[in-house]
Amino acid sequence: MDNPVPHRAARPGPRRRDRHGRGMRGPIAPPQVPLAASRAEAFADLVQDSVERLERRWPQLAEIDFLVLEVPRLDGPADAWSDEAVPLGGTIPSREGRPARVVVYRRPVEIRTKGRDERAALVHEVVVEQVAELLGLTPETVDPRYGED
Repeated sequence: MDNPVPHRAARPGPRRRDRHGRGMRGPIAPPQVPLAASRAEAFADLVQDSVERLERRWPQLAEIDFLVLEVPRLDGPADAWSDEAVPLGGTIPSREGRPARVVVYRRPVEIRTKGRDERAALVHEVVVEQVAELLGLTPETVDPRYGED
């Protein structure tokens, strides 16, 4: 009986189970599942999908920055929008070595749509309209399927 029982440390490592023995809770869904993506990330993915669709036809779009903002800014030009019409997107022309930008406003688009498919269609319309304005073309020229349901 020369071997004493080793003294157990108070907390040797991370806690493996809760006090009821059920184990620690994990995430509801793994990160690669769409459930784990935030609404902002899902919206940015819709914009990116639309841009990739257009880049196949218009390679010069690679030089344009596409941004997603929550809402339009109030400190812009007074004639940019009014109480009746809130913009869904906008353009910023290139200047001083900075590339041109296309902006899509997330909240106004989300408010006007009910489901993911409807939202994806509206996002694509907004991106097509803004690209057309930036390039000085009609939306039908930028995307021949523009306006189709």
